Amino acid sequence: MRGTALILALETSCDDTCAAVTDGARVLSNVISSQAAAHERYGGVVPEVASRHHLELIGPVVDAALAEAGAQLGDADAIAVTAGPGLIGALLVGVSSAKALAAARRLPLVPVDHLHGHVAANFLEPEPLEPPFLCLVASGGHTLLAAVREPSSYEVLGQTLDDAAGEALDKAARLLGLGFPGGPAIERMARQGDPEAFDFPVAMTREPSLDFSFSGLKTALVYRSRELGDAETQRRRADLAAGFQAAVVGQLVAKLERALRSGEWQAVALGGGVAANGPLRARVSALCQDRGLRMKLVHPELCTDNAAMIGSAARFTEPMPYPQYLALDARA
Repeated sequence: MRGTALILALETSCDDTCAAVTDGARVLSNVISSQAAAHERYGGVVPEVASRHHLELIGPVVDAALAEAGAQLGDADAIAVTAGPGLIGALLVGVSSAKALAAARRLPLVPVDHLHGHVAANFLEPEPLEPPFLCLVASGGHTLLAAVREPSSYEVLGQTLDDAAGEALDKAARLLGLGFPGGPAIERMARQGDPEAFDFPVAMTREPSLDFSFSGLKTALVYRSRELGDAETQRRRADLAAGFQAAVVGQLVAKLERALRSGEWQAVALGGGVAANGPLRARVSALCQDRGLRMKLVHPELCTDNAAMIGSAARFTEPMPYPQYLALDARA
């Protein structure tokens, strides 16, 4: 799929129903239907609820993406879809829909790795980033450091051993009564707090590996809130949010800095929903400026789950011909 090809891409790995039309590195449309309101009452994503909403939304979202791009299904050269990882029920909605759309026109289908999509968001216009570069992907389901030496693949240098960074932020927000999604809520509350008011652990910073761990930080917040009691926790939740956020950002930056010392890199890219976090962007920007490195920040719409990044990755992924992809399965 290298070069210019009109790709209709679908992304349903978690709780956002997404469709996009890409033409090479150009994004012609990128429609995202968020389910945040449907999951807010639960303080997190409920897989079955997400799957049912995808079933209702996938058709209208695809129609909206085609209309926004001024295209029809017959104009597409290929259909791309997230095949994993993600919530299995949610993924199956996207994969089944992509199969149907592709088979109706006997188009090739491109199964895309979700994490490759976050990396490939950096290949989109404007100012596409060329490998080699280091990419930090931090989202609600994944946290990893990747070495990107070519557009078609990436090497995992380190990844979370337990909770992802975004998952930890969601759980902290729920504990503090800040709503869902947790990352933006924590960031807003943290602006009013003192990040040094509480001493939260920045895990694994002394470990020689590039792996991450956030479960201990989450537990530390639980114990601190118990010590304070409900009333005091609510009174000081701005300080708690600021300290928690600082610990998450501190670990991400510490591991990124260690990875930069392990090789010759000219650029750093951020991906995933947590990449939209202001303090993280500021810390990484300062780190890159000190080292004379280019920092690639994609638009916030391309940080969270979206289908444009899937269309970008599809350009560098082997397509499956009809009818071979009819046996394609999603992977959790």
